[in-house]
Amino acid sequence: MRYPFASTSLPKRVSPTDGCSAVPSPRFVPWEIAFDIDGVVADTMAVFVEMVREKLGIADFSKEHLTEYDLHRCLPSVAREALDEILWLTLSDEYTLRVPPCPGAPEFLAKLSRYAPLRFVTARVWPESITRWLYQVVPEVPREAITVVATGDPTAKSDVLREMGVRVFVEDRWDTCERLREEGFEVVVYDQPWNRRGDNFLRVSDWREMDNLVRWPSRR
Repeated sequence: MRYPFASTSLPKRVSPTDGCSAVPSPRFVPWEIAFDIDGVVADTMAVFVEMVREKLGIADFSKEHLTEYDLHRCLPSVAREALDEILWLTLSDEYTLRVPPCPGAPEFLAKLSRYAPLRFVTARVWPESITRWLYQVVPEVPREAITVVATGDPTAKSDVLREMGVRVFVEDRWDTCERLREEGFEVVVYDQPWNRRGDNFLRVSDWREMDNLVRWPSRR
């Protein structure tokens, strides 16, 4: 696909610490952004929570209980093997296709695709099922405009992002956010219960807020 705005001069880049306010001003252009998937675009933990309730009988369990990225620490009374099985099912091909998108994500991605390719870097081991999920979630976006790279390791994301020419990454895993910032990337934290720590990362709680951070080109 051709993206007519990608060759235009970039707007002035704004540091995440510049002009901090309750409603940050637009600062990123569409063609310099990439995304994690699970916990950012895909509400994967919604399926995990549903299976914990169903298979373990913990009726009052909710996503708000997931205050650590390490799920075993969130459910210390549950046998590691039982929790690993539920997590494995959550990320399996069958259950991946049942994952709901985070509210507003499909609309944002469809809008972004008019100006730039959609690029995703996930720590999943295999990209196939989550790529099919993306095709299902944004059917109006041509498949050739969607790139998914599965690193199998969150520490490997920076090399992939550099190769893509990405400057801004939207991520939910706190340790990955810190690492990417140390390596020179601008990071937007997608708010989740497991990443609520006191730091000066730029943070969004939904895709409307992410939309407000993008400096959208004017149509000609």
